[in-house]
Parts: sequence; structure tokens; C-alpha cells
Amino acid sequence: MPISNLSDAQTPLLDDTVDSCLDYKGRPVRRSASGGWRSASFIISVEIAERFAYYGIASNLITYLTGPLGESTATAAAQVNAWSGAASLLPLLGAFIADSFLGRYRTIILASLMYILGIGLLTLSATLPSVSSSGGQNAYNVTLNSSLQFQVILFFFSLYLVAFAQGGHKPCVQAFGADQFDTQDPEECKAKSSFFNWWYFGMCAGTLTTLWILNYIQDNLSWVLGFAIPGIVMAVGLVVFVLGTMTYRYSVKGDEESPFVRIGRVFILAVRNWKTSSSAIAAEEEARGTLPTESSKQFKFLNKALLSPDGSKEQGKVCSIREVEEAKAVLRLAPIWATCLIYAVVFAQSSTFFTKQGATMDRSITTGFEVPASTLQSFISLSIVIFIPIYDRIFVPLARALTGKPAGITMLQRIGTGMVLSAIAMAIAALVEMERLKIALEYGLVDKPNVTVPMSVWWLVPQYILYGLSDVFTMVGLQEFFYDQVPHDVRSVGLALYLSIFGVGSFLSSFLISAIEYVTSGDGRDSWFANNLNRAHLDYFYWLLAALSALGLALYLYSTKSYIYVRGSTL
Repeated sequence: MPISNLSDAQTPLLDDTVDSCLDYKGRPVRRSASGGWRSASFIISVEIAERFAYYGIASNLITYLTGPLGESTATAAAQVNAWSGAASLLPLLGAFIADSFLGRYRTIILASLMYILGIGLLTLSATLPSVSSSGGQNAYNVTLNSSLQFQVILFFFSLYLVAFAQGGHKPCVQAFGADQFDTQDPEECKAKSSFFNWWYFGMCAGTLTTLWILNYIQDNLSWVLGFAIPGIVMAVGLVVFVLGTMTYRYSVKGDEESPFVRIGRVFILAVRNWKTSSSAIAAEEEARGTLPTESSKQFKFLNKALLSPDGSKEQGKVCSIREVEEAKAVLRLAPIWATCLIYAVVFAQSSTFFTKQGATMDRSITTGFEVPASTLQSFISLSIVIFIPIYDRIFVPLARALTGKPAGITMLQRIGTGMVLSAIAMAIAALVEMERLKIALEYGLVDKPNVTVPMSVWWLVPQYILYGLSDVFTMVGLQEFFYDQVPHDVRSVGLALYLSIFGVGSFLSSFLISAIEYVTSGDGRDSWFANNLNRAHLDYFYWLLAALSALGLALYLYSTKSYIYVRGSTL
């Protein structure tokens, strides 16, 4: 073939190459043969399996703790929040390992295997004798007590093994999925924004299936089967993920040093140079030809990292403008992260007190059939599954026509809208609980906790639906925000930071519950979280959370006024 013809034949291939990405064999990757929705579908599939497995444990965990393991309501709620908190904070470790050492693909594989092992051990623990089945005196009490202790140890070991697995799985899968879309291509850039919506749609589809099927199996058939099925589904999900290996785009790690080292050095040098005058910094910026921007004027103390105390220009002793801007981008996230914590505290209640509240109400649909209390959480997922297509296909185009923004509204506006809906949900939850307590009093059921309160469980549906709608705005908004606004090579950590909001929120919820339990249960009084919910005051707790939500929203709105988007993003 003539050289000119060879050049012409190769040009389309060069244009088709995706920058900074390789295929599974380490070769330059072609856009037409990789990535996009084809690859994302495999990744979304494993996420659906993972959410099915996770919520197969989390959604009904409080029922298992207060039932077979015999814990009190307050203790069980604190245990659930502590575990949820650990599961949401561990992604920081998993993301660090993925971004610094293993890469996202290998981390997903290892985390999935750990997930399957954890659920297998959890299933094994459920086969052992439980507290609820060990009543009565017999000659084997010592052996039985020993068996119960072993069951509890094995159960919590398995539970936290799952939390560790989720820590590696959660941030990497979503970041790996978003990596399949090239922001340099206009069409793929639009698809990437939709990816976060449909990602959450898939997550909630997996959760919805769990709540409709697994919770019924766990409550009415067998805890062993109810724990075994998630393990099987997780194994199938891993197989599907591996099948997509040849279609994935793998990000290329450059030769430059770790982003954690770069960003950390900026803060260290800024502290060392704290005595440096602002005129010296201005002179250095001018010498580097840096034009003043909104970003350069914010967190100006970090600009001191541009200079060295001894005037040296050696690498490692001074930072570049780019490194300083990366550090500012991370620091800029802190107020948003902190002001979303109250939202996370509210988020933690749907799988704890809402479930116990529903268990006291009339859950019958037909004679002999009752809806499991934990299945009510499916209304959160159902409202998300219904509303996300409406949001993506109707709301976004309409808002885009009005605002001219690619995503219709900014990420921060989306997050704030969900926070408003969350506060309203807590106010409605408080009103419903007040009505439930009133009916229990009228029918003389205050001291009869095992008798069903003659109030339909469907009264709880509005608060669950509002939870779902708030998730569509805030949860998806936070995912996109923390992925988009961090340096490219720490995006797994960005998503881990988003998850850590809910980890810290769960711990705060656990601390708040323990503190209120301590304060309100003194002098022989019934606490707000008494085991007999007819004597408890969940309504007071819900009003407290509604007030805290309003305060958190006000602080959030204040912090967003000074936020500057990176890379010119206004999505």
C-alpha cells in the first residue's frame, strides 16, 4: 500500500482513539469499540447486584438484632447506625487503595470476592441457635450460651467484613462507570450527566427488589435463606462484570507523583510559609504570568505554597499553580460536605425507627397477609425509580430551555432542593407519629405494645415518598458534584468523600440517639426510644430532626454563595 494511502487509512483510527485510556491489554483504546453505554451497562449490572446484597442485610438488620439476637430497640438502632457509618466511611480507604495502588478494576474484583465471603459467613451465623429460640431450662445451658456468644461474634465479624467489602466496591464501581464516558466528546459528555441519573435508577431497582422479596423471606420463611440469596446474586453480578472486561476503558496513570502527595504538600508548605507577606506572593504570581481569577483570590493563604522560605526553586520545595488550585478545589468541598451532614442524619432513620414504627401499625392487606414493616422502605426506591426518568426526560429539558445550563439546574441547586424535601418529610413523620400515639391512647393500648394499633401503615407512605424524591435531587446531585469537582486522578476519593457524609451522618445519628436515650430515661421515665413505642416519643425526635434540617439548609445556602466551580463547570 502506498504511504499516502496508509496515512489516510490510519487517520480515522487516530481520531477514534480516546486520550488517557487503554484497553484491557494495555493498548490505545478506540472510541467505537469501547466504553459508553455498552460498558456502563455491565458496570450498572454489578451495582444492582451489590445494592440487592447490601440492602438484603441493611434494610431488615434492626429486625434481626431485636429478634434473633434479642437486643433492645435503642441498642439495635445504635448498632445499625454504627455499622452503616463504618460502611460509608470505609470507601475512603478503598478509594485510596484503588487510586494509589490497585486501580479501580482490580479493587472491584477483590471487593466483590470479599463481599461474597462476608455474606457466606453471615449465612453460617444465622444457622446457629439464636436468643429467641433458646428459651426454657435444659441441661445444655452452658453449651448453648457458648454457642450464642460464638454466633454473635461470627455475626458481627461477617457484618463488618461486608462493610469492608463495600468500602472497596462502592466508590470504585461508580467512578469506573463514569470513566467510560469521554468528556472531550460532546455526545459522551451529555451521556455522562445522564449516567449518574440512570446509575441511581439501577441502584434503586436492586434495592426495590430486595425490599419486596428478601424482607418477606426473612420475616416469614428463613433468615438463612434471606442471607444466602444476596450472596448468590452478588456472585452472579461479579460474573457479569468480568464479562465486560474487553469493552472497558482503563484510565492511564501518569508518571507524576501521587495526587495525595501533591495536595498534602500544598498545605504543608502553606503552613511553613505562614509568615510570608502578601506582596511577596503577588510578586511570585506576577513572575509566573498568572492572571488574577476568582479562584486565586479564594483561600489566598494556600498561595504561600508557591514560595519557599529559603527562596529555593527546587522541586518539592515549591508548588505549581496547578497544584495549589487542586488543593483549593478539595478545600472548597469542605463547607458543602459539612452542611450536608444533617441530611445524612435524617437519611439514617428510614431503616431504623420508621421500620419499628410501621411494625406497630395495621399492615394487613388481605386476611392472613401482612406487609413486612421493612418492605415499606420500598416506597423510597419506587418513588426514585418512577421519578428519575421524569427528571431526566422531562424536567431537565424544560429547565435547560429556561436556564441554558446543560443539566437544567446546577449541582448545588439540585442538592439544596432535596434538602428542603427532606426537612418536609421529617415534619410529616412527626405529625403521623403524633396521630399514632393519640390512637394508641384512645384505644387503651399504651401498655400493650404487642397489640396492633388500629391505624393503617399506609399513613407512613407520604414520608417515604418524600424521602425518595429528596434522594433524586440530593443523593444524585452529591454523587455528580463530588465526582466532577475533584482532580481527575482522585475521583474514586471524591465519591468516597460523598459516601463519608452518610458514614459520619450515621455515627452522628447513633451518638444523638444514645445521648437522648441517656437524658430522657432518667428517674424511671420512659425515654423517647422506649422499647414500648406507645410510651416512647419518636415524634419529639422527628421534630428535632426537622428543626436541625432547617438549620442545616440555612448553613448550606450560605456556604454555596462563595462556591466556585472548577473546570468552568456549572452542571
